[in-house]
Amino acid sequence: MMKIRISSRATLHLLAILLVSVMGCDHPPKAPDTDPKSMADVLGQAANDANDSTFAPVVLGYQFDFPRDHLAHKGFRQEWWYLTANLTTENGEQLGAQWTQFRVALKPPRSSLQKPSLQSQSTWASEQLYFAHSALTSSRDHLAHEKWSRGHTELAGITASPYRIHLDNWQWLSESEELFPATLTVENLDFSYRLKLNSQAPLQYQGKQGYSIKSRDSQVASYYYSQPFIEISGEINRNGKIERVTGQGWLDREWSSQFLTKTQQGWDWFALRLNDGSALMLFQLRDQSPAENSKKAPISAFYSARRMFADGTGRNINSTDNPNDIQMTPLKWQHTVNGDYPVSWQVNIPSENISLTITPLNPNSAMPLSTFYWEGPVEILGSHTGTGYMELTGY
Repeated sequence: MMKIRISSRATLHLLAILLVSVMGCDHPPKAPDTDPKSMADVLGQAANDANDSTFAPVVLGYQFDFPRDHLAHKGFRQEWWYLTANLTTENGEQLGAQWTQFRVALKPPRSSLQKPSLQSQSTWASEQLYFAHSALTSSRDHLAHEKWSRGHTELAGITASPYRIHLDNWQWLSESEELFPATLTVENLDFSYRLKLNSQAPLQYQGKQGYSIKSRDSQVASYYYSQPFIEISGEINRNGKIERVTGQGWLDREWSSQFLTKTQQGWDWFALRLNDGSALMLFQLRDQSPAENSKKAPISAFYSARRMFADGTGRNINSTDNPNDIQMTPLKWQHTVNGDYPVSWQVNIPSENISLTITPLNPNSAMPLSTFYWEGPVEILGSHTGTGYMELTGY
């Protein structure tokens, strides 16, 4: 699911910040003087100053090509690599792990007809901004961190052979050009993890063969594919204590050149693994009246879902075709450091004979980073049981 909604503030001060903190000079970058919140403003300003039409469009009928499409798509404005994992320690404790790396183009790729400026000749110059989030969640604690960097082979980026996604000392490293087998390594002072990832299942294409509509009028879309069936083993380190873990993971890959529409307030996204062996991707994008400022009063929503199976088959479930087939009702709200979030849900999909009650492992899983949102592992009861992940934004 699309990960970040950036505010639409833009000032002339953006130019100075971008030149210093991103475009660079012929020496390695120093730590930014700005706090993460101001870096988020930089991202939002750059994204909104750029004209959508100058980036590559998302069009129906795109032919995916792997392993090429595992790499960065720098002609598009934004992109992410996003893994969530439901883990169990040797003592039976349930945990959740999240890692996401984002790429944002500060301007469209330079045309081959344009002459490079003296500034762009710098070995440290980049029009690509990367940032990454990581989290480890238990029933008692929710730990989260964030990193930022310009795109550079020594700092952050995506390479092909072997396949590598990295920012500083956080990295996904495959054994070949393919996604799997791979090792995900995240190192922080209060937690770290090293997880071995493997999957034999075919990739799943969300929406219409990977063309995922994000608005009721179909004017906003992304390219979106997933691998919901990942086997995981490895270890975590919490404050110096190393523990072995096993579990299941879910990878989402998405890129586009548009953010959400001006009337869309945020989204509620679920990656659910059901006890019958299937997986369910489900989201709603909430609209808000321009005059309404209440966090609990969305006036309408656009829904989309896909039921997926390990053999590569699946069924799309779209509220456009059947408006009453996806029903999502908040059951409980949680006050957090970031605000109030609906952390428990009732989800009904009559066409799939699905009726689920979704509850968080830890209701205090707000991400207190430069962009506020809620992200954490969930448990499932009802017509099916299971585990998964939930993301809530725009509250």
